[in-house]
Amino acid sequence: MRKIEIATSATIYKDIFELSSGDAMLMKKAIEARKTAYAPYSKFHVGAALLLENGEIILGNNQESAAYPSGMCAERVAVWKAGSSFPKVKIHALAISASSLIATVDKPVGPCGACRQTLSEYEINQKTPFKVIFMGEIGEIVVTESLLSLLPFSFDNSYL
Repeated sequence: MRKIEIATSATIYKDIFELSSGDAMLMKKAIEARKTAYAPYSKFHVGAALLLENGEIILGNNQESAAYPSGMCAERVAVWKAGSSFPKVKIHALAISASSLIATVDKPVGPCGACRQTLSEYEINQKTPFKVIFMGEIGEIVVTESLLSLLPFSFDNSYL
């Protein structure tokens, strides 16, 4: 038997004004996308903005259905849109912002497990890490330099 320790790191920013201009611009795009989410059931709105290596910014937001919970998360909407519109173009960064019509979301909201799995496959396949930036509606912002830092021991196609 052996024991290992997994370490990850993130940088926490007080608010959007502390981010670099590029990261702040991408977060503003995620906020813009969040505002048009279709979430009549959960009242929880999420926006995502992907910056691709070709300079394109792809937006996504959560989309719910009356057959709740068969909706789709903002992150997967954006990454699949990028994959279908710009195949083989690498992702440089992902920004995520979440809000609620019920209460103020004042802490960072990272991708759910299903989104982490989907996004990890894109990062693994492109053989280049991408930055992940996430926040709630207000307050602190978390920045990681790799999606895989949010999902140690990830499952990928090497197991298939």
